[in-house]
Amino acid sequence: IAPKNPYLGVMLPYTPLHHLFLRELAAPVVATSGNQSDEPICIDEREALERLRGIADVFLVHDRPIVRHMDDSIVRLMAGREMMLRRARGYAPLPINQKSEIKNQKSKVVLALGAHLKNTVALRVGANIFISQHIGDLATEPAHAAFRRTAADLPRLYDVMPQVIACDLHPEYLSTKHAQELAGEKIAVQHHWAHVAACMAENEVEAPALGVAWDGTGFGPDGTIWGGEFFLARDDGSFERVAHLRAFRLPGGERAIREPRRSALGLLHETLGDELWEHPELLSAFAESEWSILRQMLEKKLQAPLTSSAGRLFDAVACLAGLRERASFEGQAAMELEFIADSSLEGAYLFTLTKTKPIVVDWEAAVRAILHDIKGGTAPAAIAAKFHNMLSEAIVAVAREIGQHNVVLSGGCFQNRLLTEQTIALLRAEGFRPYWHQRIPPNDGGIAFGQAIAVAWLDQPPEESGR
Repeated sequence: IAPKNPYLGVMLPYTPLHHLFLRELAAPVVATSGNQSDEPICIDEREALERLRGIADVFLVHDRPIVRHMDDSIVRLMAGREMMLRRARGYAPLPINQKSEIKNQKSKVVLALGAHLKNTVALRVGANIFISQHIGDLATEPAHAAFRRTAADLPRLYDVMPQVIACDLHPEYLSTKHAQELAGEKIAVQHHWAHVAACMAENEVEAPALGVAWDGTGFGPDGTIWGGEFFLARDDGSFERVAHLRAFRLPGGERAIREPRRSALGLLHETLGDELWEHPELLSAFAESEWSILRQMLEKKLQAPLTSSAGRLFDAVACLAGLRERASFEGQAAMELEFIADSSLEGAYLFTLTKTKPIVVDWEAAVRAILHDIKGGTAPAAIAAKFHNMLSEAIVAVAREIGQHNVVLSGGCFQNRLLTEQTIALLRAEGFRPYWHQRIPPNDGGIAFGQAIAVAWLDQPPEESGR
């Protein structure tokens, strides 16, 4: 069911019906959500019969109507405790109380609309922030409709009228566009700052602190795609981008999410320049008929946006190591790089830090070493291990340069157990105090919570915020 994934997922029966139903069956059962890929769960049996026709063999219906769709929650053990990857059944919409962080209890009611992927919606009322169930990616009309229903349902459930609508900075996200249709003051929150704010608030970390936000995609104020960011969180509720991973171009833009080979090509071009085209062995992931157009895209910077994304860097290295050229779901290549890594191996690829502001974590030496190792026949498990070790060491190196004791880790890349646990261990060994997620997902499922927090911090009076 999940090739190359060494982990087993365990789902406990949460109704007596599961016991009764499974006891009567004498055959294996595929137990999954009642929905097609990228769509929300069907909650109406007539809708289910239409949307799941040809997929489900049998429909078990009930005489009680379903009011709200609710996925299964997903939790992974990380660094000795649970980490929420998808917050839904059993957890949503239980509030997160922020009494110690948001001291102005009379602040405005905030409705935060989250991101485009792994969407959730959050509602801040006083010191409580209520987070909706997992909605999912807003790529299909059924998912978008579920998002709109939830955004209207959550304030109605708690009998409040939102005064502030918080959304992502990306103007093309459907959640951002929906914000413009609602009444109230609009505040756009930068994607990665929302990640950091969520982790700080969950762990009750007060500014100043160093925030590390690593994921696949987020809109940067400079118009590029961010995703390998280091922020200094200030005590006035603002932030400064103090470091980031070196950027490279993505030929084809968003197509790189499902084609790691495009991330690899952009990484190689950034490293080797025009020399790349003299090495056809490095272009084997593409047909010769594709070479000319790809070269034009990179050299003329057409449909090839810059990105500092750690997620795309993972994809690129996974492709170079021979693991995956195309992905059937988001993050597949990066996951396979994590799973194959030999965590017992010591040693890391080299990197450098520039003396600029912001600091740039330059991975060029690592990429050249990876190419050398591939040519020499080094096993992918060793390449993956040294790459992970390099990333953890880079985080510690930046923390050392910035000099903040508290370091918070957020973003989808920190669902990676090897990266997260190694980074935590190295930070502790260097005398830093690391924080990571537990109740709030590190992925985009935590963005709405972070947006609500970021707006609340800006809403504090001067005597409370330190301004």
